[in-house]
Formats: sequence, structure tokens, C-alpha cells
Amino acid sequence: MNYTDFRPGFKARAATAALALTTAFAVVSLGLAAVTSAPAQASDTLSAVRAALKARLPKTPIDALTCEGFGGLCEVVSGSTLFYVDGSARYLLVGRLYDMETRRDVTAARLLELNPDLIAAGAARAGGESKAQDEEPANAAPAKVDLAKLPADGAVRWGNPTGPKVVVFSDFHCGYCQRLTGELAKAGVQVEERPISIFGAKSRALSEAVLCASDPAAALHAAYAGEVPKARLGCKPKGLDANEAFAKANGFNGTPVLVRASDGAVLQGYRPASEIRRFLGLTPNKGGK
Repeated sequence: MNYTDFRPGFKARAATAALALTTAFAVVSLGLAAVTSAPAQASDTLSAVRAALKARLPKTPIDALTCEGFGGLCEVVSGSTLFYVDGSARYLLVGRLYDMETRRDVTAARLLELNPDLIAAGAARAGGESKAQDEEPANAAPAKVDLAKLPADGAVRWGNPTGPKVVVFSDFHCGYCQRLTGELAKAGVQVEERPISIFGAKSRALSEAVLCASDPAAALHAAYAGEVPKARLGCKPKGLDANEAFAKANGFNGTPVLVRASDGAVLQGYRPASEIRRFLGLTPNKGGK
């Protein structure tokens, strides 16, 4: 977004706009700025919002505009910048939009689509709290790591036992880690998933419950679905400290992180199945997915 579009009083008005945002959401909830599902009306709405944006932000190119699925707000893409406006383009929001029902960081997911190379830690945590890391960490991970330094304990093994192996460092409260499981399944690969506690004590407790479950692989998928697996009585999982020490030593500051088992090559962040297959030296699935 081109901030030269704003006049000198922008900073002062920004605080007012932030306060007015609550009012804007209230208006949206009443349906006064709602976008209907009828194609003609939707098209009219987009045209009206685009015209208003052009008048108010003449120096900001609008590469994409969507007004469906954002609770009455419209998503605006301008280059690598993402922001939101209400149906009249009077109120503008620069920040993260969260879906409280699905516990999803809508903005982070969209930014990742626009730039797959972003390194994202999870978008959702228990209790509806969220955290994401979209910037390159201070201590970037090396191109390759030595997996031989990891113990056999502390991993959940699932997926295609005959496929190439990938080691995944994840957090069960990480939204992108949850999405990645579906892509790993589509890719048809053998997965060794090693949990690390990016989100603190709650993540650690959930990791322990998964590793102590009678069926850790099933417990892993249940944990991503928001369930707390039942741990075996008296179980004390091993390997979690080693996972976290390894991640810290190699600069894994976000999740997920994929490591190719054959040579230790590192690929950070959520990736679609096609990219995972290329990373592991496989040809794309039929249809290129």
C-alpha cells in the first residue's frame, strides 16, 4: 500500500480509525455493509469498492479485490501488501484478521498463498489465541542438518511406509502444521513427525499426550483436530527435549520445518503436496497436485 496516499494528518486519524473499527464491525454484523451472494449484486459491490478505493487511494494499485468470506469486509491485495476495507471503503484495516469460529489466521493463510516462501509458525493455538512468524528468523536454519544427532524416541511415524522419508518438526497447535498433514498424505510420503513446543507449556503437554497414546499416529491427527488424546497411565515420553534442543541448535524458530531424510536438506514453512514431492525427488501426482 502506498502510504503517500494519506495526507499529513494520517497518524492522528489512524488512532481514530482504529477506534472506529469496532463501530465498523458492529455495522457489518447488522448487515448494513454485507455483501450478498447474488452474482450481479456481488459484482456491483466490487465495482463500488474499487471505485471508492481509487478515489481515496489513487496511488495504490489494486491487484486483487475480494468481498466474500471476510465477515462483511473486503480483502485488498496491492503488491505484497494485504489490507481490508469495509463495504464503503471508508474504514481501512492493516493487520491480521482471525476467524474465531475455526481458529484460523485468515491473513496469514492468504499471505502464504501470495508468497509461499514465508516461514509461518502456527496460525492457531488452544483457547483461540494466535501467533504467526512471517519474518526470516535472526538465526536462519542451515541448508542441511545432521539427523543422526536425533534419538529414535520423540517421533510419531505415519504416512506411506514405502514412500521417501521426510522428517517434520511441528507443533500440534500450529495451524499450518495441521494443513501440512493433508498435503503430506496427498504426497504419499513416509513421515517422521517430531513435535517441538513453539507455543509453550500447552504445546508440550499435548505433545506428551500424543507420544503416550496407544496409537500415536491416530493421536497426532486427533490433536490437530482439536482433541486431547488419552495418554497411557504412567507414560513418560522420551525424546521431546532432544527434539527441541535440535531445533534450537539449527535455528528452527517456526513450524513446520521439513527435512529430507536422505541428505538432511531443509525446507521451511507450509508447502503443497506437489512441492513436497519435488523436494523428495518424486514426480508430481496425476493432475500436478
